[in-house]
Amino acid sequence: MTSEIIQKYLSNEASEQEVQALFEWIAASAENKKQFITAKKAWVLSGLSNDILSDSVPLIQMKPKNKLRKYFSYAAVFLVLIGLGKTISLFTDSSKASKEIVLELGDGRLEYFSVKNQTTLVNDKGNLVAKKFPDEIIYFGKTSSDKIIYNTLKIPYGKRFKLTLSDGTVINLNAGSTLRYPEQFSNNGNRNVYLTGEAFFEVAKDKEHPFIVNANEVDIKVLGTKFNVSAYPENPSVNSTLAEGSIQMYETANPSNVVLLEPNQMATWQHNAKKISLKNVDTSLYSAWTKGELAFKDTPFSTIAKIIQRTYDVEIINENSDLARQNFTGTIKISESSVENILDLLKRDTPFNYSVNQKTITITNPR
Repeated sequence: MTSEIIQKYLSNEASEQEVQALFEWIAASAENKKQFITAKKAWVLSGLSNDILSDSVPLIQMKPKNKLRKYFSYAAVFLVLIGLGKTISLFTDSSKASKEIVLELGDGRLEYFSVKNQTTLVNDKGNLVAKKFPDEIIYFGKTSSDKIIYNTLKIPYGKRFKLTLSDGTVINLNAGSTLRYPEQFSNNGNRNVYLTGEAFFEVAKDKEHPFIVNANEVDIKVLGTKFNVSAYPENPSVNSTLAEGSIQMYETANPSNVVLLEPNQMATWQHNAKKISLKNVDTSLYSAWTKGELAFKDTPFSTIAKIIQRTYDVEIINENSDLARQNFTGTIKISESSVENILDLLKRDTPFNYSVNQKTITITNPR
């Protein structure tokens, strides 16, 4: 009988009395709670993908009555986000009008990445230095003994971009990021780049010329490796997550304040404390965005909201205190998902209402 009620609840078909009985059963023991989580996970994996992938997806309205609302805290224990599909996004038209990717050259000229055709990039002397694509730019393998010329690449919200530097280093830039980098590296000295936002680096090895990423108040020094750096200006911290190789993170103003990372570790710089902490992590969670995915593990909604804003170029205003306190785990396919998909999915676990006005989404308490 309990399994039948669980299925009815997950399908939003249970009566008030059945919902109350179910959550009293869950609260009775840790084993019951574990069984509910297992059943919920199985239901999501087996049925949710088909529901969302259909061409017509009904809005999920979960509006528990006041005396039942306290029981719904159990619903946010486990959430798997999968198979988000083909519903029509409310933001399709507005996303086309979003800001373009802009490359500011060292001489002040601006290059835009809106044309679908391949083009070339020349420097102020008329020399060919790179090939341009709509979502990628590839520089040729050259070095310079002249003064280093820095270009600045700006990625707006809602877009990502791939960059291959002249030394062969490959950089994936996330939405809302800016990278300042040399058109050609020098024969002498370090290979320096300057990041605001988030990027995943695959650094070409060159022992004679260490690669250094300047991210706000810290530097990340490498010889050849793969790592992610998150340094958005609105965050009071900078995170560097190492996938392969070895890197150092140190305070720019105090290089003796330094940590050495090994693979599967993340270093976090705290601005207020002026300290760098180190911990073991699943690095795939921090590089999933380079594969077109958003991955969360016990992530608070406040963090998820910021990621959604950058990824889909929207503004989220959350007035629901219950949702603000919830953590979620799961994976989202960016290209197969819309903001509505994600919000409707979250509503299955933590009831809320939301309204859309242009690119602004306001989340409120359920009525």
